[in-house]
Amino acid sequence: MTKAVEVDEIGERLVKALKEPHTSESHESFIKAMELTKSYAGSGSVTHYSAVGRMFYELFEMFETGRDPRQK
Repeated sequence: MTKAVEVDEIGERLVKALKEPHTSESHESFIKAMELTKSYAGSGSVTHYSAVGRMFYELFEMFETGRDPRQK
């Protein structure tokens, strides 16, 4: 699977988790990523607001694929 296809697939899973939270297979990944992102954002460690969104996406990707997103 190419990176572009994989990114599109992760994005589609994220959109589905948002649109259909109770029927999406990605609901658990969404909840885990949201909780960790909220903790990070509330910790005062955020140096730039864009880091919060990026962190959420990378956590969601990690929970969905089981791979560390930093290894790209």
